[in-house]
Amino acid sequence: MARNGFNERTSARVDAVEGLLAYASTQSRWSRQAIERVWEAVALSRELARTDPGAHTALLARSLRTAARLMLRRRRPDDALPSAEEAVRLARAVGGAPLILALGCLSEVLTALGRHEEAAVAMIEADKLT
Repeated sequence: MARNGFNERTSARVDAVEGLLAYASTQSRWSRQAIERVWEAVALSRELARTDPGAHTALLARSLRTAARLMLRRRRPDDALPSAEEAVRLARAVGGAPLILALGCLSEVLTALGRHEEAAVAMIEADKLT
């Protein structure tokens, strides 16, 4: 019985992260609420990943990617870089689509920073994974 309660609580928290990410993604790039919600999603997904890394690391990487893309939309690539880099680090453990998407995000951030060679390296790595 307690195990089901744990699973239901975890499922509700995952749903909350999904909702926060969806909300943040649909708001204006200048929306303060979008920023608050995306960081709330990152914090919540960090807790989930700490509890069960195998089940929730990809969600944390996606939350960080969403944060990085929001920073890019706000023309703040310097602020986007740490989230994009962490998303790639985390996604390496997961592989597949999460890693490809994280590398693509990192490439976008690096391009916005004028670091074109590094951006190309990230895209080449992503292409090799497809």
